[in-house]
Amino acid sequence: MSSSVKRGISSLSFSLNKLYRVITTAKPSSLVISVISVSIAVFLFGGGLYDLIMKPLPAVYYGGRFLILYPQLTEQFIGDSIVAMTVYTLGIIGMIAVYQSSRYVYKPRQAYMLLLIGFVFVFLAYMFLEQTIRIKLGR
Repeated sequence: MSSSVKRGISSLSFSLNKLYRVITTAKPSSLVISVISVSIAVFLFGGGLYDLIMKPLPAVYYGGRFLILYPQLTEQFIGDSIVAMTVYTLGIIGMIAVYQSSRYVYKPRQAYMLLLIGFVFVFLAYMFLEQTIRIKLGR
């Protein structure tokens, strides 16, 4: 082997070792970890994995109507997943607002407003999910 090839291999080894050291010692912030984990949970709960594996239709135009929600519980359109993920996100934002309201002990008006907004978001998310299930059941 020539010396330039040996130098290239040794420098590649050094670069990979340095990259490995940077990756293993990195400390991401807790906010980033929280956002990533909540995003993964919303993706999974909303049916994103089903969409990736089964590749359903986005929506259907049937009987003079545009159907975003599949009319049965056994399958789904991509529109079902988008609706579910949006509603779950709304509920999570509400829960975060309720949590944040407990941090404003010395500002009762702001704490009360955050608590009220959080409860409204959680209630809206619940009502939208119930209505979505009723639509899918055909009621």
